[in-house]
Amino acid sequence: MSDTDLPVIDLEPLISGKPGGLEKTAAALGRAARDTGFFYVNNHGIPQSLIDDTFSAARTLFAQPIEAKMPLTKNFFKTNRGYVPMKGENLDPTKPSDLKEAFNIGLDLEAGDPRILSGEPFRAVNQWPDLPGWKETLLAYYNAAWVLSRRIHRALAVDLGADDDFFESMLDAPMATLRLLHYPPQPANAEEGQIGAGTHTDYGNLTILLPDAVGGLEVRRRDGVWLKAPTIEGAFVCNIGDCLMRWTNDVYVSTPHRVVNSSGLERYSIAFFLDSNPDAEVACMPGCIEAGGTAKYAPVSGAEYLKSRLDASYEPVKTASL
Repeated sequence: MSDTDLPVIDLEPLISGKPGGLEKTAAALGRAARDTGFFYVNNHGIPQSLIDDTFSAARTLFAQPIEAKMPLTKNFFKTNRGYVPMKGENLDPTKPSDLKEAFNIGLDLEAGDPRILSGEPFRAVNQWPDLPGWKETLLAYYNAAWVLSRRIHRALAVDLGADDDFFESMLDAPMATLRLLHYPPQPANAEEGQIGAGTHTDYGNLTILLPDAVGGLEVRRRDGVWLKAPTIEGAFVCNIGDCLMRWTNDVYVSTPHRVVNSSGLERYSIAFFLDSNPDAEVACMPGCIEAGGTAKYAPVSGAEYLKSRLDASYEPVKTASL
C-alpha cells in the first residue's frame, strides 16, 4: 500500500440489490474494516445536487459574523447540537485546541417529543440559523447519509456472520450527528502542535465523510506510517468508529486520524457520525469471539459510551478564545 492508498469500494452491487451484491460488498467492506478501518465508497446513491447544496449551506453559515453564530452554542455540551467556535474543541488533549469551527445537528425532534420530555439521553431540539432553506437542506442530507450508513451496516453484519438486519433495530432512532466543519488556513503563528483536528479516533459506529477538494485528512496505519487521504471526486471517505470496534471485540479497527490544512486555502467538510440508539446494548457480537476466547469489553448502552467519549473532548466555549 502506498502512502496515498486506501481501498475504494464500489457500493453499486449493494445499492442496486443485484443477486450476490450484498455478499460481494460485505467481503470488500470487511477486509477494509479489519485492515486500516478506513475506505472510500463510490456509487453510493446520494445525489451530487444535494452534496453541492450542503456545501453551499456550510459556507453560508460559517461566513456569518461571530455575533450571529455564538447564540447557537446554547446547551451544546448537554445536547451535542449547535455551533462550536474556533478552538472550542480539543480532539488531542496533549496538543493545543483545534483550528476549526463546526456545527452539529442530530435526529430532528419537536420540543414536545416524549423522548425529550422524559430526558432520554442525547435527545434535544436542533438549533437552526435564520437562513432561508438552510434547515431543509441539512435535514435532506442527514436523512440520505442515515440511509446510506444503515445500508453499509447491513453488509458489515453479513461480513461478521450475523443476519443482515442485525443492527437495524439499534439504528432506527440513532444518536447520529451531522457535522459541518470549516478549517481556516494554518496560520504562521499557530502554537506548536496545533493543527486543524488533532489526532483522534471517532467514537461511534461509522463515519461518512465528504471533504472538499482542498484535502488535509491523514490516517495513521498500524505500523505508524501516516497515509494521506486525498479527495476522490464522487466518493465518500468512511471509517470504523470505536463503538463498532468494541461491538466486534476488536475484529474491526478504529484508526487514528487527523486534519492538517497546510494548503493555504479555506477547507470545508461534511461528516455524518452514526451512533446507535441510546438504549442499544453494545455487547460483543456472537461471531466475534474466537474459540475459547472471551469478550474484551463489558456491555454498555450506546448513550453511556458516547457520553464518556464526548465529555473528554470539549473545552468550555469562551468568546475570549476565538
